[in-house]
Amino acid sequence: MATPDPVHDEHSAAYQRGMDELRKHLGPTADAYIQKIKALAPEFAWVNVTFPFGELYPRDVLDAKTRELCTVAALTVQGFALPQLKIHVEAARRCGASREEIIEVITQMIAYGGFPAATNALMTAKAVFDGETARPAA
Repeated sequence: MATPDPVHDEHSAAYQRGMDELRKHLGPTADAYIQKIKALAPEFAWVNVTFPFGELYPRDVLDAKTRELCTVAALTVQGFALPQLKIHVEAARRCGASREEIIEVITQMIAYGGFPAATNALMTAKAVFDGETARPAA
């Protein structure tokens, strides 16, 4: 039987704060997302939950929508993080960002990441938007 890891206690306040915030941004996919990472790299999953989502995202200077739009901009400029960009375009929508706002952020990133990165980001956002329209109304 595995012994509990006191350093990475998933019942700790830090971990729970991170998971609560992650669930606000990723919705019903949050737990499965972290479990996939945890199955391969438990330390990586712990840091992913406790640092950005436990420490940065809950700060009260920026709202969740603004934080997600910043994340969309950063991932757009990186140009290589399209799977993560998809997750954060979905999160931006869940946090109240409109399609127009997301497209505008990506468009502005042409100046900082170039046309190829922005075009790839735009096509990634389009896939998210197409998936929204393909879903039956609740």
